[in-house]
Amino acid sequence: MRLLLVEDDRALGQGIRVALGAEGYTLDWLQDGVATLHALRTESFDLLLLDLVLPRLHGLDLLQQLRAEQHDLPVLILTARDGTAERIAGLDAGADDYLVKPFDVEELKARVRALLRRSQGRAQPMLE
Repeated sequence: MRLLLVEDDRALGQGIRVALGAEGYTLDWLQDGVATLHALRTESFDLLLLDLVLPRLHGLDLLQQLRAEQHDLPVLILTARDGTAERIAGLDAGADDYLVKPFDVEELKARVRALLRRSQGRAQPMLE
């Protein structure tokens, strides 16, 4: 599975990269909203992990453009913005899930697994 992480905090990005890489995911990491939009238009990913406060293009604007272009890529927002109105705005803009920083790495891994299962048409954790 190829994941795209969009996070401008170097320490957090490196930590997520190590944690998800250890799970066997291929993880591309970008730190800029405009570069991310270009990558999403030209390459294929299985999941987008998206921070909201990014240089050059806010994550919410990026998500709205992505959905306007009919991309059905699963999106997990990772952000420090924890207000109810902000969570609602993120989900209404097209995010599939919303995780507030700081978060537990094990919870991040579980949410990634759940989103990937659903995107493949499997709601159950085990194949029968």
